[in-house]
Amino acid sequence: MKLYEKTLETKEIFDGRVIHVTVDKVELENGKTSSREVVGHPGGVCVAALTENDELLFVRQFRYPYKEVLLELPAGKLEKGQNPLENGKRELLEETGAIGREYITLGKLYPSPGYCGEIIHIYFCKIDHYEQQKLDEGEFLNVEKIPLTKAVEMVLNNEIPDAKTQTAVLKTAMLINKLKR
Repeated sequence: MKLYEKTLETKEIFDGRVIHVTVDKVELENGKTSSREVVGHPGGVCVAALTENDELLFVRQFRYPYKEVLLELPAGKLEKGQNPLENGKRELLEETGAIGREYITLGKLYPSPGYCGEIIHIYFCKIDHYEQQKLDEGEFLNVEKIPLTKAVEMVLNNEIPDAKTQTAVLKTAMLINKLKR
């Protein structure tokens, strides 16, 4: 099996500030055709920033699609022309005021590969120092420090529903355990 679908045509449905939606006609490997609804997204970045006391910096903010306040690691949309690491450093500073050091990539996450092309790049860093928080206009959030062991428990107890945060917390815990050996 080739497991590949060839795009035959693309119809633009919506072109917004953040997302782009198309309906694509595709040829399946058996020669039949089907359609795929695709949400294009510029991607994102997430940073697991660890304090000297083994705490992670989190932000609480209202997320409109869910109509609730979520606990997440600092994150944001990728900006055109910037690489993911530079975006991550900027988001960490803007949202928390923290400046990180010793950045390590924790890989990338495909949050909803069935219909969305978003890729979230995940990084770990240790906090070097703090400066002034630089929130975007219209951005409101609270910063919290949570011990890494407690954050892992929260993920395992379904207290943190955000996928990128779950992944970054668990990968950070694994990385720290590996580094301590």
